[in-house]
Amino acid sequence: MNFLAHLYLSPENKDVMLGNFIADAIKGKSLLNFKPEIQKGVALHRAIDTYTDDHPVFKQSAGRLRRKYKLYSKVIVDIYYDHFLARKWNNYSDTELTRFASSAYKTLIMNYGILPSRYKRILPFMIAQNWLVGYASFWSLEKVFRGMARRTGFRSGMENAVTDLKKDYREFESEFVEFFPRLENFVSELNYTDSEQDCND
Repeated sequence: MNFLAHLYLSPENKDVMLGNFIADAIKGKSLLNFKPEIQKGVALHRAIDTYTDDHPVFKQSAGRLRRKYKLYSKVIVDIYYDHFLARKWNNYSDTELTRFASSAYKTLIMNYGILPSRYKRILPFMIAQNWLVGYASFWSLEKVFRGMARRTGFRSGMENAVTDLKKDYREFESEFVEFFPRLENFVSELNYTDSEQDCND
């Protein structure tokens, strides 16, 4: 899953949300530099990724792209699924997407000083272009995928990923609708629900 899903699946705890957001940049013993609640968010992120990558429905989505995009197929489906989450947001959350995004951005800005350098570079663009809300539109997705393609020297071909989403839109949408409630149930059964800091503060 990508940024929107990871933030959404975090409990209402700012530190756990932060850890879930930055987890991909935390390697080895550097995890110990963060407070326990942030470490809990990193663990949550990794549990979500493992569950997602191993799930047959997600594998089915990624398999549709594997011949063309190879190792990047899972990355692309992560973003496709964020697109469907943004499009169908009201089916999953009682909080408006714009309000949720604003609250998440505020949490990340307040913790900018401890963000890994990769996320310090990303965050200004993420906020200025409102990625979390923008995932719902093809235009914003195209910008995201073009940026990712540039970072891979266009070897990945990800600049074409929206075209492939449109081509098999109903299939990807159906797979997301089947998969995402299962992921929510998985997360709800994990021990990450203690909330010491309400994200709406």
